[in-house]
Amino acid sequence: MKFRIAVILVIAVLLNGSIIYADKDNVSIRIEMLTWEKVNKILPKYSKFIVMDVETGEKFQVQRRAGSNHADVQPLTPKDTKIMKKIYNGKWSWKRRAIIVINGNQWIAASMHGMPHGAGALKNNFPGHFCIHFYGSTTHRTNFMDLSHKLMILKSAGSLQEYLNHAEPYEVVRAYIAGLKQQDTRIVTAASLQKIKWKKLLQNIENINLSRMLVMPKEDLTEELSLEIPVEIDMVVKNAGRRSFKGKVNLVRFSPYGAWKVDSIKFLEENKLLFKDNKKSLRG
Repeated sequence: MKFRIAVILVIAVLLNGSIIYADKDNVSIRIEMLTWEKVNKILPKYSKFIVMDVETGEKFQVQRRAGSNHADVQPLTPKDTKIMKKIYNGKWSWKRRAIIVINGNQWIAASMHGMPHGAGALKNNFPGHFCIHFYGSTTHRTNFMDLSHKLMILKSAGSLQEYLNHAEPYEVVRAYIAGLKQQDTRIVTAASLQKIKWKKLLQNIENINLSRMLVMPKEDLTEELSLEIPVEIDMVVKNAGRRSFKGKVNLVRFSPYGAWKVDSIKFLEENKLLFKDNKKSLRG
């Protein structure tokens, strides 16, 4: 029954559902997007809980060991470390992933990265600890939420599309670039005007950063249905090395109240990232 609920959960979250029903067993589960201030009290130091990866449904146990701006945690056992590494395709990575923290009957939207760093105290074959972020938590270096963690938390809570539907065009561009950076098909799909076969494409973008973006006053955009935003972007492409892009990101919407979408075809073509099979499937 637990496995069945997990499968239903993953499907529902990816479809932006925040309440999951397993009707045969009359079970309902709600995923909560709690603030870090609340979670910090719910999951104090040395508390143990379960992490479930939204994309795969894989679960492993962890213990919170430290952290004041977010939770510093470690896999509980070598078996848990093995499961976590499997989620990251066998290679530790700083890539963010949407997760759900399960604490008893409470399911909380969260985000993790997969890179061991710093100190570790448990006998778990994990050389250090990793970080779990909740809504409102920050990194050690800033007083702001990391955008990629924020998007993953929204994805976990089933609120990603709603967030982007009401986002300013500049927020959409930042989310789009963050989705490319994290190689997350859900994020880039939600921000894209066209349908793209993202999986193969994203595997070739090893890293990408938005280094500069020109922002116009909000009042100047009230009636606009299309927009060209000047940007400077640095990226690392598989088998091609480093590239720089200095140009414009094109966005459109279909009404003054509609959601802004990135013209992915134009952006990807200008950056020589579009494959033939992507072009063939644009209207499919």
